[in-house]
Amino acid sequence: MTRYLPARHYLWLGITAVVLAVFSGWVGWESRLAFIPALLFVLTAAFLFLMAFRPAIEIHEGYLSIGRRIIPWMDIRRLDRTGWISPLIVRITLFDDSRLVLVYPGDLDSCNSLLRHLRRRSRDALIDGIPYRQYWGEVLAAGAERKPAPPPRYRILKPEDEAEVERLYQRLKTVGNLDQKKNSTDEK
Repeated sequence: MTRYLPARHYLWLGITAVVLAVFSGWVGWESRLAFIPALLFVLTAAFLFLMAFRPAIEIHEGYLSIGRRIIPWMDIRRLDRTGWISPLIVRITLFDDSRLVLVYPGDLDSCNSLLRHLRRRSRDALIDGIPYRQYWGEVLAAGAERKPAPPPRYRILKPEDEAEVERLYQRLKTVGNLDQKKNSTDEK
């Protein structure tokens, strides 16, 4: 698992903007025009605090976690990067055509690392409009040798339900049955 947290400098810049807003407001008692920069500093501080307190982004083997939201890798159909690198802004299209905008306010190295992880793990996705294999330079098979594309996988269960089914399956494999009580009358 890799965890990406927002950069600390957004918090410190937000605190600085609040201090400057207070100073501008204090000066505003003498000159009313100083309230304009005070308002601008307050808006800037709000934006910086919003960026500083974004949820953590976690990259797991089977899914992407943004705060409490879990997105399996096979559900991602398209990754489109905007022109923003730091903060990183990526548009994600899911299997049901819902869209999600991922905003990660990190330093430049963390943003590049997160973007690379997203692109590497999203095997079923178009990356900036280019198929995964072509984007990473994998050679496509010739027409005669080309395998037919596997049928699309449709999600039937939520990830939590899949984990429960997997747990029950493993228990069935080890024990032989799922019933807690053993009745000798049933075996006769």
